[in-house]
Amino acid sequence: MPTLFDPFRLKDIELRNRIAVAPMCQYSAEDGVPNDWHLVHLGARAAGGAGLVIAEGSAVSAQGRITLGDAGLWNDAQAEGWQRITAFIKRHAVPGIQLAHAGRKASAHRPWDGDDHIAADDPRAWDTMAPSPIALGGGLDRIPREMTDADIAQAREEFVAAAKRALGAGFEWLELHFAHGFLVQSFFSPLANHRRDGYGGSAEGRARFPLEVLAAVRDVWPERLPLSVRLGVTDFHPGEQPLEESIALVRRLKSIGLDLVDVSLGFNTPDVDGVPWGPGFMVPIAERIRREAAIATAAGWRIGEPRHADAIVRNAQADLILLAHAELSDPHWPYRAAHALGLPRPHELLPIQYAHWLNGREPAVAV
Repeated sequence: MPTLFDPFRLKDIELRNRIAVAPMCQYSAEDGVPNDWHLVHLGARAAGGAGLVIAEGSAVSAQGRITLGDAGLWNDAQAEGWQRITAFIKRHAVPGIQLAHAGRKASAHRPWDGDDHIAADDPRAWDTMAPSPIALGGGLDRIPREMTDADIAQAREEFVAAAKRALGAGFEWLELHFAHGFLVQSFFSPLANHRRDGYGGSAEGRARFPLEVLAAVRDVWPERLPLSVRLGVTDFHPGEQPLEESIALVRRLKSIGLDLVDVSLGFNTPDVDGVPWGPGFMVPIAERIRREAAIATAAGWRIGEPRHADAIVRNAQADLILLAHAELSDPHWPYRAAHALGLPRPHELLPIQYAHWLNGREPAVAV
């Protein structure tokens, strides 16, 4: 029976524990190029004891950015900017990155600047596109352009090109963002996709673009390295795809090369009143997908108590625990969790520059 602090091996990559830092957009890049902020943000969490550190959702094209501050991997300068960051992370953890295209959620202000669409007549704005000309709603009320077959093919190839750059930048774990109302996931959602061609309608049609993207990226991403997907499996909303359709999609993604699914929400509508917010509320769904699709899963969302995280792994509900808010508030969460769970020599999770002085000491703040 594995525990939170047991190693986890996937393909040729072994994580020293089951704790993963979730991708968290920092909206602090310059022309898509990561900078010192990203080095410190990601480096601190790697040094803090997590087994896997996944860099924020990085746009596969300029059009695919959420905001002007998004990190990217659509050109070589951005890939070069990531290299020193991955080099540092590798000293302590496995470096991963999430690739994304914002779709109809693109051309927006940063969250602290309004989190809404930039006005269409603002020279900083850019065109948005989606499977259907349907606005998300709320502050993101711009109607996107319906994508043509040529647009779809181009977006698919942008994911491929970004995956190649991610490999060259030193990343060893790749996650594709098929959740949170972004482009690929919106194709799968009947809330966002009203197409009548081969990319819409039935579950088969709506699954076509996600399957094409995964297959195309798998062709260029080395078989020895993990390829994962953050998948929006439910919106907790009437009119969404049934969970059974999401599980069927996971099975099909696995058959063409998916190694792990990061189980998440759809967010294809601002109307999310039905979400059962609570500690680990997505864990039962992750457990069901793990069992029914026979695939490794990662669970996140409101997990922050060490014994809860450990129990999820021990009870085979998920293979990895993804932490976001817990890691934002405490980059040394793994060290404190190890103390709370009574692990011997928890200080050894940390670099020697810290471990030497913390040997035998309790954390300054209790978990």
